[in-house]
Amino acid sequence: MFHLRKYSKSIGPGVITGASDDDPSGVITYSQTGAQFGYHFLWLALFTTPLMMAVQEMSARLGLVTRQGLGRLIRHHVSRRVALGLALGLLIVNTVNIGADLSAMAAVTRLILPGPQVLYLLLFAALILVLEITVTYARYVNVLKWLTLALFSYVAVAFVTHQDWISALRHTVLPSFTGGWSSWYLITAILGTTISPYLFFWQASEEVEELTVLQRMQHAMRTDVPRRLRAMRRDTALGMVFSNVVMFFIILATASTLHQAGVTDITSAEQAAEALRPLAGSSAFLLFALGIIGTGLLAVPVLAGSAAYALADVFGWPEGLGKTFRQAPAFYVTIGAAILVGGLASLTGFGAVQLLIWAAVLNGLLAPVVLWYINRLAASRRVVGSYTSPPVVRWGGWLTWGLMTFAGSLTIIQFFR
Repeated sequence: MFHLRKYSKSIGPGVITGASDDDPSGVITYSQTGAQFGYHFLWLALFTTPLMMAVQEMSARLGLVTRQGLGRLIRHHVSRRVALGLALGLLIVNTVNIGADLSAMAAVTRLILPGPQVLYLLLFAALILVLEITVTYARYVNVLKWLTLALFSYVAVAFVTHQDWISALRHTVLPSFTGGWSSWYLITAILGTTISPYLFFWQASEEVEELTVLQRMQHAMRTDVPRRLRAMRRDTALGMVFSNVVMFFIILATASTLHQAGVTDITSAEQAAEALRPLAGSSAFLLFALGIIGTGLLAVPVLAGSAAYALADVFGWPEGLGKTFRQAPAFYVTIGAAILVGGLASLTGFGAVQLLIWAAVLNGLLAPVVLWYINRLAASRRVVGSYTSPPVVRWGGWLTWGLMTFAGSLTIIQFFR
């Protein structure tokens, strides 16, 4: 029990952010990668880790040093119009993504328990909304921390199936390209689902929330910034490694089962889970399915919350999960609207994969723009004073911006093709 408590206390915004990145939509993308190309793209898990570290470190630094969310910083140092455009874009993208995640969670639940998919979707949406609005910040963050454990189910799946570890290791450290245009499209999709704008906004705002809690409990002074920055870097690095390790094991598990059996086209999370049953047994199927539900319960609140933070920053609303509904009504109404509209979108006949494609295209447009401003703000002494990002982080940030610009262009081209 002591170790479990220590685990919970050691987790900060970075780990929750990284874990929420592996949402059901991401599971579909990684499953399709493993099913279609086998072990060939395992190297992407290694490649995207430092990129995510750089971007999330800058986002967290901005929130921690300035004590302001990303939307508020863009409003103050760039323009209100730009901040509003990015916040509205984030709200649209996240709402679509929420619809895809809720749809996937409901469909997978139906594989385990008999009942209508619509009922499960509504129950999940209501549960998330009630928890996010009624539970205190400290308790709610603890709920999110424990939900990160759901991701270990994907690690377990990989170990209950047969693996060619020599081949897997070779493809992890040696990049390879196969499959022509379709491989580039999947690389683009993986970049889009791992380096997403909602993660930037969420972690910056959560650093502010954590700081508020610390000040209340420990009366932390501003002179503690260097110490908090060190803790933030460790937490962020751990979170991004965690996120990419999970991606690695999802690709590994589906490569060794679905790809080997000739199942190369995965179009939904429930299909990925169901396809594992005859190939890897009921235990692998159940672990995979429960992982989708757990990651959805973790990711949907982050998606809705990050959009609410962004809009609150732009309009100057009271914000934060540490406030009650009465203290921050507009903030919580935005959360509720995003979950409600996302759930309704998934009931209109659009499947999780269609919603995922739209979200990928919108992310392709939004991510490079947000990264442009993050890179500039984190390097500006006018914004963060002497606490500017280290050179290696700035180089990683601009490299990520270039890759995301290229990836976004490919996504949009493929969408219109």
